[in-house]
Amino acid sequence: MRNGLSVDVEDWFQVGAFEHVIDRDDWESLDQRVAANTHRVLDLFAEADVRATFFTLGWVAHRNPSLMRRIADAGHEIASHGWDHKRVFNLTPAQFREDLAQARRALEDAGGQAVTGYRAPSFSFDKRTPWAHAVLAEAGYAYSSSIAPIAHDHYGWPDAPRQLFRPLADSPLVEFPVTIASVLGREVTAGGGFFRLLPSSVVERAIVRANRADAHPAMFYFHPWEIDPAQPRVRTAPLKSRIRHYSRLGAMAGKLAKLVRRHQWDRVDRIIADHHATPA
Repeated sequence: MRNGLSVDVEDWFQVGAFEHVIDRDDWESLDQRVAANTHRVLDLFAEADVRATFFTLGWVAHRNPSLMRRIADAGHEIASHGWDHKRVFNLTPAQFREDLAQARRALEDAGGQAVTGYRAPSFSFDKRTPWAHAVLAEAGYAYSSSIAPIAHDHYGWPDAPRQLFRPLADSPLVEFPVTIASVLGREVTAGGGFFRLLPSSVVERAIVRANRADAHPAMFYFHPWEIDPAQPRVRTAPLKSRIRHYSRLGAMAGKLAKLVRRHQWDRVDRIIADHHATPA
């Protein structure tokens, strides 16, 4: 079974863990490493001959049009990650609409392909955003991958479905939640920092279980900055955030290379087109 391979294209200073210690007004003056890191990801995918969806910040696309063109020319999907990584539960519906529109303009202008997919920064669709899927549908999006159906200190909607589902009764919009893994009785997302920090077998088991036992595709995600051990250190961030962000960066590229060769992968839009989504 083909699974969703996704990349959240944002730079090291744009992550949610640093949102209270790095001011958005300072972003332009910082060491921008997202383009070089994403090119490395593209090289890794080319070697494995896999296609993926790149959920990209509009802020990044606007400043890196050549990167967007390479993503599109390589056969990958460009999707939206919002404009500048504001969590959706901190926005009003009107602010969310504007964020979507601004990001989409930048992504489509830079990449030259229609943008029909969306992932909320930090999986910030939850019980505080009952209006979010409707706003996406009104804007013409075909799918979202914005829910992490677990309890977490930064995100999570534990009661949400764990497979492809249609969140709205009057719309074909599909939600594809990130896959959940289990380690020592605790549930974690199958990707990102947990994949980097934990043994690869934790995520491997989650993918196999989704495909074989539950008969549905898995959704895996990571960030380009996670393969960059030379990135700057934010000494003023809380210790917990620094441990999560910087641990095992040097191991990530090797783990990814093995994972993408061990399973079948594809763009998220193609997987959704091939699978039935049940009503919520």
